Amino acid sequence: MAEIAADIRSNFDHVDPVVTAYITGLVQDEDEEMEEIVEMIRGMLWDAKVSEEALDSFIGRLTAYLETSSSGRQKARPTVHRLEKAIDMKTSGMSTTIALSGQVDLEHGGKSQASRVDVAKLAKAEAKIKAKIQKRSQRDLYEGSKLVEMAKKQQSYEEMFMKVNPLQLGGAGKGKSKDIHLTNIDVSFGSNRILSGADLTMAHGRRYGLIGRNGIGKSTLLRNLALREVPIPTHISVLYVEQEIVGDETTALESVLRADVWRHKLMTEEAELNAKLEQLEQKTAQDGEAEVIRINMEKDELAARLGEIQKNLLDMEAETGPARASSLLAGLGFDDEDQKKSTKSFSGGWRMRLALARALFVQPDLLMLDEPSNMLDLNAIAWLEDYLQTWPGTLLVVSHDRAFLDNVAQDIIHQHSQRLDYYKGNFSQFYATKTERSKNLKKEYESQLQYRQHLQAFIDRWRYNANRAAQAQSKIKILEKLPELEPPEAEDSETFKFPDPEKISPPLLQLNEVSFAYTAGKEILHTVNIDVGLDSRIAVIGPNGAGKSTLIKLLTGNLEPQGGHVTRNGRLRVAYFTQHHIDSLDVEQSSVAFLQTKFPGQTEQEYRSHLGAFGITGLTGLQKIGTLSGGQKSRVAFAVLSMQRPHVLLLDEPSNHLDIEGIDALIEALKVYKGGVISISHDERFITHTSNQLWVCAGGEVSKFSGDVESYKSLIVNNIKAKNKP
Repeated sequence: MAEIAADIRSNFDHVDPVVTAYITGLVQDEDEEMEEIVEMIRGMLWDAKVSEEALDSFIGRLTAYLETSSSGRQKARPTVHRLEKAIDMKTSGMSTTIALSGQVDLEHGGKSQASRVDVAKLAKAEAKIKAKIQKRSQRDLYEGSKLVEMAKKQQSYEEMFMKVNPLQLGGAGKGKSKDIHLTNIDVSFGSNRILSGADLTMAHGRRYGLIGRNGIGKSTLLRNLALREVPIPTHISVLYVEQEIVGDETTALESVLRADVWRHKLMTEEAELNAKLEQLEQKTAQDGEAEVIRINMEKDELAARLGEIQKNLLDMEAETGPARASSLLAGLGFDDEDQKKSTKSFSGGWRMRLALARALFVQPDLLMLDEPSNMLDLNAIAWLEDYLQTWPGTLLVVSHDRAFLDNVAQDIIHQHSQRLDYYKGNFSQFYATKTERSKNLKKEYESQLQYRQHLQAFIDRWRYNANRAAQAQSKIKILEKLPELEPPEAEDSETFKFPDPEKISPPLLQLNEVSFAYTAGKEILHTVNIDVGLDSRIAVIGPNGAGKSTLIKLLTGNLEPQGGHVTRNGRLRVAYFTQHHIDSLDVEQSSVAFLQTKFPGQTEQEYRSHLGAFGITGLTGLQKIGTLSGGQKSRVAFAVLSMQRPHVLLLDEPSNHLDIEGIDALIEALKVYKGGVISISHDERFITHTSNQLWVCAGGEVSKFSGDVESYKSLIVNNIKAKNKP
């Protein structure tokens, strides 16, 4: 196949490498008919604007190659056979009508003739043909999607941005409505239908929260919107924050500035034009008047283009870029030194913050955020909530954080059952409205069901009674005319359960004047004192990198203090939940098998029952862990923790990967749990409902905070605003 690819590259160097790879794959496919291959390749190369003469020459070489290398695929040519003896058509008894249809012999229709067709062989041949057609269609679908995926991968962020968001020169987008109203849209992911005949409506300047169960297709919908696979008007710019940026030598500040591709492109071109004009100014006309005229004409052309660029830069307020970018980075936790560091020096979580800062800097007409709070600490979330209050465009955000949705969203879009339902107000208002609506639907259903049952009871009783038969028939007609009654959708709900531990005498777990440093001379925690009991409900908050996870590891014994000492009860059992523990689950085992390996001695039904207490029910417990979603893996990790029957739970960001119903179930389980709980979380509602103490970890110290989460967030926002004041 290499010679075909080399032939294409040498004769048609402008043909996309992806198309060349696809053609090579076609040639390699032995199941494809030779004529079909030739016609498909001819069409693809013709679309690539190659000359007819060069194309015919290549097709000739391709045909010769196929005939020599794939003899089994060659189409059989018709041949003439000499008959052994002459046949008199008039006396042969051959039907004169069989050729009319090719299937039915009219002359022999009433005669009894035994069929010579082997039915079993015919059925087998038809099945083989059907399987071949199905295989070909599946392969074509796969190759087509692979081709699209390869093309997408070849596009850089800049190429994709300019393609999805063309620059509206001359103010072509001005004066046009930026509301989005799309009717009867369908969205699929592979064979899975996400939306069917749904309506998508968003008013410009409104902030929308998109909610739905895990796996319902929220992220798929956002990707379709971002790539304009859903027909959003082209004058509406769109941007979707999904993945962390790729690290390189670019500084954090410059990375944010370059996110606005058109701004960066125009400023680069402006600098080049100024440099050319400066060169022309320094030129001396040594070839007489004609050279002077040429130089002046070139200067006029460059000046005209420079004027267009400067107008566009003025419209997009390009001069305010560095100040805006620096302010955004500061709000997301990047200090002045961090902003000067190269992007490759940051961890994945901080690169996600950079991706968020870049999107906020671009200020698209439609900004889409997918779980933005997952990689942020409470400080950054507080700033982001405040910043989005004045977002000038349309915002569509997916989040499992109820408090975040309450503080940001003005409307809620509920994705379920392949449709979108709209609710005015934030999440709390949506929940109240949906609950009331569900109650009313349930009452209406029960009323209608009772009415139908009453009619049916009358019919059953009097149908065969002569005196009441007419009335029964009337009831039958009424019942038949009633519309089909469908029960309301079941409410989404889950329950978690942690077993209560036996009581043990205090002290359970204490840190006394504990200090710790990863690097000599740079203490991350200094003289920390904390006392944990069975009734403890402590939330540790503070900026990322301040030492919150280090504190938890000191409590678990994973780290030893370098100053002070730790006191532990000898009977104490501590269970520790962290993202690392989710990643360490054996992906090749099922959830049931994993529990059997870790905690042998129980029956399979007991393990399945235990997993069921955390939402892993039915056949899900028998699936390989590697096939489960992030939320399901978290549930398995919680089930593993509970098997330890711990006295104290240490939870590091437990709400990550859980949907809203899963977080609610975790909150309710912790409320009734009889052991101690220490948690690190960015979820305001989770903290409020599971903690009665707030401890702030910052500046090497861990101290008790006297207010609630809301007051802490207000303090953080005010401090950031005061720092950013000129």
